[in-house]
Amino acid sequence: MDSRRFDVVFCDVDGCLMPEFTEPADLSALVAVAEHNARAERDRDRPIVVPCTGRPQPFCEAVCKMLGRLDGVPAICEHGGWRYHFEQHRWIIEPNITGADREAIRAAERWVEQDLATLGCFLELGKHTGVTIIHPDPDHLHRDLLPMIRRTVDERGWPFQVATTWTCVNLTLAHVSKGLAIRRIMDEYGLDRSRCAGIGDTMGDLAIRREVGWFGCPSNALDELKPHADAVADEPLARGVLALLTLISS
Repeated sequence: MDSRRFDVVFCDVDGCLMPEFTEPADLSALVAVAEHNARAERDRDRPIVVPCTGRPQPFCEAVCKMLGRLDGVPAICEHGGWRYHFEQHRWIIEPNITGADREAIRAAERWVEQDLATLGCFLELGKHTGVTIIHPDPDHLHRDLLPMIRRTVDERGWPFQVATTWTCVNLTLAHVSKGLAIRRIMDEYGLDRSRCAGIGDTMGDLAIRREVGWFGCPSNALDELKPHADAVADEPLARGVLALLTLISS
């Protein structure tokens, strides 16, 4: 018997399940999330946690291996550019992405490699439906280089929206988002918005907030995002995710 209030939690990874980049993950907390997922699939008494990340498929696959089975629901990679079916080891590209979009992505990558590289920038590896720009000094990237990045995207007519995280700048296709991917999954699997939840930590995760019936943040989330949440955990990162899962599973 299915007794749970929510069926799925679409959960951001960096800043939620894991810290950004070089900090080690809280493995004991991730084990607890994996145990939560195992019980969710076995007992149907709590929502399954599904990764919803801007990171590429190989990273998302590694996260899925830690969390265990996702009850057949695909994870979301590259800000909605891909849906990854972990149990089938199969990935599906967002059908709205065109050949012209892919050409713009390649052009932006060449610009980063040829021009921004001289300023210390480099690309995140493994992306196919967007571009992530990294710099060893994130403050410099956001303060000094971001205006030039925005200007170049506008001047060249690239079909991107420019967004920032704690550590990088993302160029994502304007017509692709985590929210669109969530809607596609809801339609494909017959999920009810009111029975779906989300967890995020940056303003980009408003794309999750807009599509789900309940939304939470770990304590480390941006202050600007917290007013949009139904609950904010007292703890950061994966410990905060666990607290939020306990809240909506009771």
